[in-house]
Amino acid sequence: MTNSIEKTQEKTSHGGARKGAGRPKGSRNHISIHDLLTSLEAKTGGQRYEDLLVDDFLTARNEGNKDAVIKYHHLILNKVMNSLAKIEVTDSEDAIAAKQAAFAQALAKFTGVSPEQDTE
Repeated sequence: MTNSIEKTQEKTSHGGARKGAGRPKGSRNHISIHDLLTSLEAKTGGQRYEDLLVDDFLTARNEGNKDAVIKYHHLILNKVMNSLAKIEVTDSEDAIAAKQAAFAQALAKFTGVSPEQDTE
């Protein structure tokens, strides 16, 4: 019995760094989307992801799999809507002046310094 106690007392650390353990220096923390799509194209004979998505959608539709069809509708619409939802907003000179005045007024209220005061 004393031998087992001595053995546990000899052990001074639990685990710790070991040679070769952990993530190698310089390696990336995540998979890049570019690498993922490149690998997918290589393994599918050069088919693009979008083409595979459409093919799978049509297969699910032809097989009558309504749940999968709905999921594919969501995937495709989300992809299309992301590219269509870019909206350019331009302000007129009056709108810019009004925003500048409102910002100056809010800043003056916050700091206690009037925007009309000269800083000379």
